[in-house]
Amino acid sequence: MSSLITFPIRGLLLSCAASLLLILSGCSKPTPNTLQKIQEQGVLHVITRNSPSTYFQDRYGDTGFEYELVKRFAEQLGVELKIETADNIDQLFNRLDEEEGPVLAAAGLISTTERLANVRFSDPYLEVASQVIYHQKNPRPKQPKHLADKKLLVLKGSIHEENLQTLKQEVPNLTYAVSDQVENVDLLRMVDEEQIDLTLVNSNQVAMNQVYFPNIRIAFTLQDSLQQSWAIAAGEDVSLLNEINRFLANAKQSGLLQQLAERYYGHVDTLGYVGANAFARHLQERLPSYEAAFRDAGNNHAVDWRLLAAMGYQESHWLPTATSKTGVRGLMMLTQRTAKAMGVKNRLDPKQSIEGGARYIALLMSQLPESIHPADRIWFALAAYNVGMGHLEDARKLTAAEGLDPNKWLDVKNILPRLAQKQWYSKTRYGYARGGEPVHFVNNIRRYYDILTWVTQPQIEGTSLASGTTHVPGFEAPSQSSQPKDPDVITP
Repeated sequence: MSSLITFPIRGLLLSCAASLLLILSGCSKPTPNTLQKIQEQGVLHVITRNSPSTYFQDRYGDTGFEYELVKRFAEQLGVELKIETADNIDQLFNRLDEEEGPVLAAAGLISTTERLANVRFSDPYLEVASQVIYHQKNPRPKQPKHLADKKLLVLKGSIHEENLQTLKQEVPNLTYAVSDQVENVDLLRMVDEEQIDLTLVNSNQVAMNQVYFPNIRIAFTLQDSLQQSWAIAAGEDVSLLNEINRFLANAKQSGLLQQLAERYYGHVDTLGYVGANAFARHLQERLPSYEAAFRDAGNNHAVDWRLLAAMGYQESHWLPTATSKTGVRGLMMLTQRTAKAMGVKNRLDPKQSIEGGARYIALLMSQLPESIHPADRIWFALAAYNVGMGHLEDARKLTAAEGLDPNKWLDVKNILPRLAQKQWYSKTRYGYARGGEPVHFVNNIRRYYDILTWVTQPQIEGTSLASGTTHVPGFEAPSQSSQPKDPDVITP
């Protein structure tokens, strides 16, 4: 009897023990994946490069195309963004591979077979080209074989180094050097100053920096359709990569990528080489005479002095006696009516003209609808400065009628040219306007402003700009008594 009873009891005990183990094992917490770790820690650690096309700091704080994009990604995840910068490309990839290193690299990276051995790349978000850069006084290289027997330098670890390794198989006498002690801007400067004959730089970086170096030229495109992507460490865990790709797809669909590309790259080619040459020269020869006046006016009206300087250059190339055929005069090219309304008695006095222009743009900004996003308000105000508030409002209404956003400059600027077409302006309150002009006006000012913002950063230009000034010794502002009189304005 006892044996018959003992056996079922033992079986029951063993069964219960097994069930208990299953329950306990089911209660243990699984190892979180990368995405879950980021969300639990509340921080997204990103590594990038310090350059105008990726990430840098201006007076308003952190900025740059890559920074803006990755910041939006962190916001979508609901976590804090922590930025780390790498001194060179190799360091960037090495840090990404470290166990306690950043989880994401956002630095305009190009996916290659060699790199795929160590990292995973996201879906692409920006297309660029690899361009050969030479000095204008030298013969233009027109094809790869012309790169032979030249002093050629590129960034170590860059896509350009890989391209040259491949090209050397076709051009055996091709020689080149690589360095991790320089940045793209240094390479462009070295060509400009004839320290090297050639370099390779991505097209967006060339466009953003060419104005600083009036002697550089694009020889030809060595490789086009290069796709920039973000990178994460290689491994089986693709949770973060999948989330990145979802974010980038949404960013493309929502127009975010287009907006950021427009903001940072959409207006970079408006100057051309002739305009870039002239601006680089005038930056040194003319601006120092009026910089103090721009700064004072900016402080008086809460407008960035560099924006005012960009406006002044667009209007007159910083010439205080400039006069148009329509009677618009002075450094800020004020009409007689606007000058009177702004309290300007002599439009040819640069200090008065700058003060009047600053007061006027500040007034226009205050008159814009509150619905316009703060980041776009200045571009709308500049358009109104050029074409008038009435025509701008007409363009905003046409924009809304097309199902676009009348509060986004990206949408409105595409509609403004319609004000010159009868089928469109006949539907507006204020009628015909040369609607394309304010678009070019704003684009140029944006470019000049970008340049002024970048060159006044002390960490980029060195100690000579540590005080935030662009003064060049030997160029002094004209005295007040030497200012010419404006015969069109009656001075009491």
